[in-house]
Amino acid sequence: MSTQLDPLSLSADLLYAVKTEGDTDWLQDHLATLEQAHLSRALTSREGKLAFWLNCYNAYAQLLLEADPSSLEGSLLQRWKFVSRDRIPIGGVWLSLNDIEHGLLRCSKHPWGLGYLPRLLPSSFERAFRLPACDPRIHFAISHGAEHCPPVTVYSPADVDAELDIAVEWFLEENVGYDPKGDVATIPRLFRRYRGDFGGARGIIEFLREYNGIPAGARPSLEYEKVSGPPDLEFDVELEELRP
Repeated sequence: MSTQLDPLSLSADLLYAVKTEGDTDWLQDHLATLEQAHLSRALTSREGKLAFWLNCYNAYAQLLLEADPSSLEGSLLQRWKFVSRDRIPIGGVWLSLNDIEHGLLRCSKHPWGLGYLPRLLPSSFERAFRLPACDPRIHFAISHGAEHCPPVTVYSPADVDAELDIAVEWFLEENVGYDPKGDVATIPRLFRRYRGDFGGARGIIEFLREYNGIPAGARPSLEYEKVSGPPDLEFDVELEELRP
């Protein structure tokens, strides 16, 4: 029975099978039919929830892209549908990629609102299985195949914090520039899009220092990367631009 299988192992095995082009159907079936009581017993720790939902997000993002490779090439509305449609069955509940990222990993925060707005009316499932607080490092761990996405890693509860630290340092090394003469750090726009997750501008600078994105003691001004071409799956569109 599916309830006899460890949910944490199922999520890790699913992502590994996706990465190695193995058989995923039976793993998806077991995740879909997990009893919520069993899932609750397995996800008792912050580390367990982090590893489980990161693995589920990265696995299903790739599976959904394989099923519809054109998802990232259409209009903004098509891309929004890709992340917002409920097509991921886990524990008897249908979830979307947005549900996993913003509801479960970001502790019920709105996808827009610069990281300050709560996600309205979270479901009972979301309240039961979400992270106890938003860990901004998840932005450097989830992958959906767009530019600047991190390498896909299978996360384990025992090592998830160390693995996330590695993912953050890799991303910052690849995507952050620092000009010591002008004392300016050029950073990806995800820091602006989710700046509330980092604690505002001061929190972003502290984060960059902690993970060697800028020198220790530096207090630079922040400059966001310029956007060229259409927005990617992260919808690099500011909330103000969506208003009439």
